[in-house]
Amino acid sequence: MDRRRQSRFVPALMCLLICGCAQRFVELRERRFDPVADRIKLYAKGGPRPTERTRQVLRKYDLDNTWSDNISSIDGLVAVYRTQPTSEICYALAELNYIAGRKREVFYKQLAFSHFVASVAYSYAYLFSPKFDATRNVYDPWFRGASELYNSSLESGLRIAQGLDRFKPNQVVTVETCAGPIEFKITTEHMQWNSHRAHEFKFVSDYRVVGLNNVHETKGLGVPLIAIQHRHGRPDEQFYPKGLSFPVTAFLRWEGVDDEHLHARCTVELYDPLESAETVVADHHVPLESDLSTPLAHYLNNSQLEALGLMGLLRPDRAERVSGLYMTQPFQPDKIPVVMVHGIWSSPMTWMEALNDLLADPEIRQRYQFWFYLYPSGEPFLKTAADLRQDLAEVRRIFCEQESPPKMDEMVVIGHSMGGLISRLLTIDSGDRFIASITGKRGINQLDQDAALQKVAHQFVFEQQQAVRRVVTIGTPFRGSKFANPFSQFALRKLINLPKSTLDDVTRALARTSGLGHAEVMVPRTSLDALSPDSPILQTVALSEASPRVHYHNILGAIREAPLERNTDGVVTFASAHRDDVESELIVKADHTNVHRHPLAILELRRILMIHAAEVDSRLYKIRLARHELTNESETTHAQSATPIKTVGPHVNPVEQPGWRPTTPARR
Repeated sequence: MDRRRQSRFVPALMCLLICGCAQRFVELRERRFDPVADRIKLYAKGGPRPTERTRQVLRKYDLDNTWSDNISSIDGLVAVYRTQPTSEICYALAELNYIAGRKREVFYKQLAFSHFVASVAYSYAYLFSPKFDATRNVYDPWFRGASELYNSSLESGLRIAQGLDRFKPNQVVTVETCAGPIEFKITTEHMQWNSHRAHEFKFVSDYRVVGLNNVHETKGLGVPLIAIQHRHGRPDEQFYPKGLSFPVTAFLRWEGVDDEHLHARCTVELYDPLESAETVVADHHVPLESDLSTPLAHYLNNSQLEALGLMGLLRPDRAERVSGLYMTQPFQPDKIPVVMVHGIWSSPMTWMEALNDLLADPEIRQRYQFWFYLYPSGEPFLKTAADLRQDLAEVRRIFCEQESPPKMDEMVVIGHSMGGLISRLLTIDSGDRFIASITGKRGINQLDQDAALQKVAHQFVFEQQQAVRRVVTIGTPFRGSKFANPFSQFALRKLINLPKSTLDDVTRALARTSGLGHAEVMVPRTSLDALSPDSPILQTVALSEASPRVHYHNILGAIREAPLERNTDGVVTFASAHRDDVESELIVKADHTNVHRHPLAILELRRILMIHAAEVDSRLYKIRLARHELTNESETTHAQSATPIKTVGPHVNPVEQPGWRPTTPARR
């Protein structure tokens, strides 16, 4: 290519890279979603107004002519309820109080709040009071109606409390109502996150998810919230992304559910729906209302996150400041880590479709914690793998001060595109093969004599990570990609700003120890250099033997109506992505940027994780059994003390779907 064409191409490529549109994941609704709105004609002309069944209750006690005043109808019905409490009067009072609160919430907040409190109280009594056990019918629409009145009135009350700066975790707040003072205690004992972690709460009903294919909700009691993490400069906060949102469900528990009057004391319990799917009230198992997707989408609606992929490609020198391992939940020693590694010109956002669907599965979220690796994708993947090894060691240092929990050494790593190469590298013993591949010489000695050689050792000489037990590669160019050609390599070298001092130090050190000239040592300078089919580093990775202690799986895309041998995902050919030394290989009809988001690929990830969980259970059980035998305890004592482990994997069949191909590696 002549210089004139090169000078035109580089600015054109720059414009192409920069002019992408930022994706939106959530948007504000014009007005909040309210499940009760249609039933009470909340936004209709002349509304809101009671349902026909509530008006029938009013007619029964000659109060129908008072409902337009609402307060009079409530007072009249309360007088009846005190002498002859019935479930139908209880429901009607919950509905009438909610209507009264919505009518007054703009100009008379304190009065509206007392009505919302009353609505929660009556709907709670309708659902749980033993006096209504004989007449309560869970198939009656009123039962679900009472649940929705409970949720809507609780949310309305919390909104007013938040506006008055009274919605604060771990505080006792007394609020004056028309029925006297009500004492609220707000607790966080059911949350993984410490109370100081959340400094702001938003309501899920204010938002509409637009950037994720699936929205995962559960129906029950409670108010789904978005909690915004607050940073305090603690050492572990380096692993939590700034501005992280996480789901919370608020549930209000009354004391004295049988009282005919408003209760003076209640507790607002904040739950983590990723850990608690239900609560118990009066011996009833009550599912909690939750929304797992909206808090995730709220966090992703951050333009800075969208820019990380581009910055990581073009400005690795700047992206290094924010690179590293990130967690979306607090570290949990009893759960298996899953590390997800993105590809070139990407960021952890690329995994959010898969994370959204996997966390929706109760068995998956019960057993796994998900971590994401953010790295400058403009750098050669060999350096990125070295940095990831260092970050994994830092996690162990900070969170495992004493003995590492067993689940830490059962790690699963999932990599897309170049991230698959990085993931695979974690399971390889390098020896001197990678140095030899770029110098042509073996036996490079004295790697610990100076700082420059330390950088060489960090990047090129390493041992496999013993904690990694399973690797899933997706759309990975094991034998390179045609897009990593001399033309694109030249263009991106003009655009990518790498930390040149580090590269120069490594090149000089290798030249010095190998006896070669500086120009003869072909250290990859960018990620595209390393992904070229002619790259000696890539060829060394492709030929490296799989570790016998690690399980490998592969997923790849195919978009052509052609035999597999001539197929491609648009970036990586089947010949480059296919491997024989894996336990399973799934082919999905998807292009390179969507293969890891494809529903069948996500189902395959779930299948693999379930098998892994079962194998971990079995392995840890055998370890416990062996330790028991070493201590010479009796079998009877062990049988009485051992906790049975639920296995879910050995009997799970592979996903029977087009394209799934089991392989039997020669090493097995």
